[in-house]
Amino acid sequence: MSHEPILIGTSLKMYFGYHRTLEWCRRVADVAGRHRAVTEGHVELFVLPSFPTLAPVLEIFAATPVAVGAQHVAAQASGAYTGEVSAQMLAEMGCRYAEVGHAERRRLFHEDDADIAARTGAALAQGLTPVLCVGEAERGDPAAAASECIRQVDAALSGYGQKPDSLVVAYEPHWAIGAAEPASSAHISAVCAELQRHLDAHYGGAVIYGGSAGPGLLTQLAGATRGMFLGRFVHDATAFETIFDEALKLRGVL
Repeated sequence: MSHEPILIGTSLKMYFGYHRTLEWCRRVADVAGRHRAVTEGHVELFVLPSFPTLAPVLEIFAATPVAVGAQHVAAQASGAYTGEVSAQMLAEMGCRYAEVGHAERRRLFHEDDADIAARTGAALAQGLTPVLCVGEAERGDPAAAASECIRQVDAALSGYGQKPDSLVVAYEPHWAIGAAEPASSAHISAVCAELQRHLDAHYGGAVIYGGSAGPGLLTQLAGATRGMFLGRFVHDATAFETIFDEALKLRGVL
């Protein structure tokens, strides 16, 4: 089992308003600031809120180990791109992560492999860690899913031209996003293992699982993935305690 910290992240998508986001972050900061999973370095936590909240959220987490990132990043470095936010600005603010290629961005905003590659490269060029989302569209066998996910990773990094300094690949089967249940633990374990082998051989980085992820799944996966990318389960900030407790049990320290 890896002795690297378990990586736990969450994207708030567009569920919360401004004030609710800040209140939620204060509660997360409180939980993270007193839970030994975080304070002793067993878990690394990152939060991806909406763009307008990034500055105050960075302030809220400034005295904690919690990292902050954006849910999206421009493909271009600068220029006349109305409504976009550059990787340079995010890095200058103090962000450490930038989410790229989520299934919703592909489906609703028609982002393709080339667009995702440009955004990934833009993030890496500014020292941000991409949270690169990959996943198969339809339910199928793990081997086919892993092959498609590896193709997506290779496509996203095809134009960068060097080994990334830091990379997180979030495996999210498109058919499991928003579903009542995640993919089966056997399916997740098999796909994540193949993805991690590919990263270890070519790029470095960590594979985490998202897609209706919730309590108990980290334990079920038992080290098959480096961490979790959480959604609705942690809309109640105190739910992080359950995940952190699981992490400690998994590491044999609780």
